[in-house]
Amino acid sequence: MDILLFILRYLVSPLIVISVLMGMCAYAVLAERKISSWIQNRVGPNRTQLPILAYIPVAGNILQRIGFSQPMADGLKFLFKEDVLPGHVKKFYYVLAPCLSLMTALLTCTVLPFGLWWSKADGLEHPLVLADVDIGLLFILAVSSLGVYGLVLAGWSSNSKYPFLGGIRASAQLISYELAMGVALLPVFLWSSRPGVVSPLNLYSIVQAQNNLWLIIWQPISALIFLICLFAETNRLPFDMAESETDLVGGFHTEYGSFKFGFFFIAEYAHMIVGSAVFVTLFLGGWNFLPGFADPWPHNLLGSLLTLVWFLAKVVFFVCFFIWIRWTLPRFRYDQVMKLGWNVLLPLSVANFIAYLVFFALFPKV
Repeated sequence: MDILLFILRYLVSPLIVISVLMGMCAYAVLAERKISSWIQNRVGPNRTQLPILAYIPVAGNILQRIGFSQPMADGLKFLFKEDVLPGHVKKFYYVLAPCLSLMTALLTCTVLPFGLWWSKADGLEHPLVLADVDIGLLFILAVSSLGVYGLVLAGWSSNSKYPFLGGIRASAQLISYELAMGVALLPVFLWSSRPGVVSPLNLYSIVQAQNNLWLIIWQPISALIFLICLFAETNRLPFDMAESETDLVGGFHTEYGSFKFGFFFIAEYAHMIVGSAVFVTLFLGGWNFLPGFADPWPHNLLGSLLTLVWFLAKVVFFVCFFIWIRWTLPRFRYDQVMKLGWNVLLPLSVANFIAYLVFFALFPKV
């Protein structure tokens, strides 16, 4: 029995989480293509179809029109393309870079709680999480910031000027927005450090601190700063300075193709999904139902599934928000990105932190 539990906890559970994340990445690409087509008054992917699905009455036609099989076709396309290794690149680091970018996104999933389960023995609730560590939020900030090393390595190892400039831009952008993001989260630490909480940096504790009202209501400025920095951290428009095809061809991945480019592509969407999950955990109450309403989840297996579905619904909403912003706002200039990070967000986050310090000093029992 102990061996079975060990296998289930340390082998099967991580594989399930990674598989779900990879599936979400695949269909996030489809969602990007469909939403962008609706915004631009186009149809989007609507022809690819698995032969076996074509024989399903009514549903087969609907699945084809929404592009259900398109992610599988895209994956096979990347898998069977010729994997070219340019002669002028630094080969070891060139191959390592896309793996590093994807690995950091997968590592952050290990400490993210995405639901609840209740013990039959004592009836106590526990988080659905692979590793319930006391410094979960610091772990996510530390590991996610390592993702930029993949972009920098890709730019440097490509031995080409445009990828090198893309890598330099990625590192400068990370430094500029990591500072504001870290300072914006300090009021969240203060809020979760209520009496009786042993580990205020634990993500489960932060979610439990939002039982009554979500932190986006109590701390809207922190939420706004964190959200803007999240766009910059994930290199999504209007902050995709590392790619910026208008002046850098393809940026850091100019020299990449086939499956290695696919790794960068998947890593971008994985970071977007994990970033959305972190925002939901910190500011939207995680699996908590609605502000001011008690959780309706029954304390059984059905309740665990409902908490998981509710959490994923919030994440999907924010993924769609990311996509909507990309196809709505134009790309910023590089100097505008730097000014926003250093001249606006950083001073605003410091002022916001000082304001909450004064607030908690005057009203310690809130």
